[in-house]
Amino acid sequence: MEMRAKVVCEYENNPISRAIAEALKPDNIQAPKGIKTATAARGGRVVTTLEMDGKIETLLATLDDLLSCTSTAESVL
Repeated sequence: MEMRAKVVCEYENNPISRAIAEALKPDNIQAPKGIKTATAARGGRVVTTLEMDGKIETLLATLDDLLSCTSTAESVL
């Protein structure tokens, strides 16, 4: 099944959103086979899109991982 998800997180200012997007950047490079991810800072927002063909459980696990990594980056800042 082909699936897409979009996660948008809003922050107080551009430097914070850029730092969060940079912290998530390695996930864009090391995505598992069949999962396409893209993360970018857009103003005070960080926008991540996921595209994959597979099981819904895999999509949910990937989203959980993304949100966990985002939370960690936020706590560091």
